[in-house]
Amino acid sequence: MIGFSGRGILLDIEGTTSSIAFVYQTLFPYARRELSRFLSVHWDEPAVTAVRERLARDAGAASYAEFCTRIPELTPAEALSREVERLMDADAKTTGLKQLQGLIWRGGYESGELKSHVFPDVPPALAAWAARGLDIRIYSSGSAEAQCLFFAHTEAGSLTHLLRGYYDTLTGPKRKPASYRVIAADMQRLPQEVLFLSDVAAELDAARAAGLATGLVVRPGNAPAADARHPVLTDFGQIVISGVSR
Repeated sequence: MIGFSGRGILLDIEGTTSSIAFVYQTLFPYARRELSRFLSVHWDEPAVTAVRERLARDAGAASYAEFCTRIPELTPAEALSREVERLMDADAKTTGLKQLQGLIWRGGYESGELKSHVFPDVPPALAAWAARGLDIRIYSSGSAEAQCLFFAHTEAGSLTHLLRGYYDTLTGPKRKPASYRVIAADMQRLPQEVLFLSDVAAELDAARAAGLATGLVVRPGNAPAADARHPVLTDFGQIVISGVSR
């Protein structure tokens, strides 16, 4: 059990609210499979243009045009696809890749082909916390747009009405304490009033260094993660909320 008397809860997604298998066996393969078709259909749309520029900057180029000059034998679309596939192969957490994946997943969610997996304890816990007035938000390496899509299309229905905000790598790296200070400030909470739940000890270390309360989530399929520095839980029902939250 984890006792908590604060006002905010910050949640990771992969391995915390949802299985790692869903992300790696469903979401990532879908983005890879749909990449070429998506780019051919949406190439000139403003959102894709912006992602192209972000991917180029992530690769160290001043612009997408400059990035393309590095591989003159390829068309612009081919150059972008090669870079995205390289990032996917490396399981990179770069902002541009995550933004592009989110754009691709939108089509899958809107068509009904994708439904997000969430562990059975997650929907009732979110509902109970929200009913007590707790400020529940998400912090993931996936883009904020992808996070919102994820929780709007779960197997349990939309959960977005229970969530007040989403943070991604534009806020900062998940293993840097400064990122958690920024989030606590944006939530208008003292760091100690926010509980961060994740399956990654290094992320929890960073949150703890920033003053947040922490909990290490152990789910089926997660890598072994026993860590005496953080309280361990296997179910969100093991969090005991005390005090008046409203």
